[in-house]
Amino acid sequence: MKDIIELDELEAIIKKCNICRVGMVDVDTPYVLAMNFGYEDQTIWLHCAKEGKKVDILKHNNKVCIEFDTDHKLFARHEHVACSWRFAYRSVLVHGHALFVDDYEEKLKGLGVFMRNYSEKEFEYSKPSVDNVLIIKIPIESITGRSFEY
Repeated sequence: MKDIIELDELEAIIKKCNICRVGMVDVDTPYVLAMNFGYEDQTIWLHCAKEGKKVDILKHNNKVCIEFDTDHKLFARHEHVACSWRFAYRSVLVHGHALFVDDYEEKLKGLGVFMRNYSEKEFEYSKPSVDNVLIIKIPIESITGRSFEY
């Protein structure tokens, strides 16, 4: 296992991912969700409905841990020896605090970052759609990465 410390390499891993896993704590119980995301300027952007379990959890404890992984590759050093089988991967772990975005212009910015993660197109957003979505902004407070068998 090799630590990844260069920010450009960590960002490249994040940008290759289609989903992330967002971990939070519901009182004393871990809760993890796979979510779509946007990434720009060391900030993770999420969007979701304005109500639900994750929203309730984050209102009480907004600390999050977000995991990204990519470049999965199964291989064996010795095909008939079980312990020689490996799964190569690259991963990034991020910690931060989830902030609910209320400002309309900042919500538009977050939606733009989010959509650029999946498309190079520019999009328009209706006011009712923007008003009815919850945008969550997570400035990265710490970031680490690892690669295994790369």
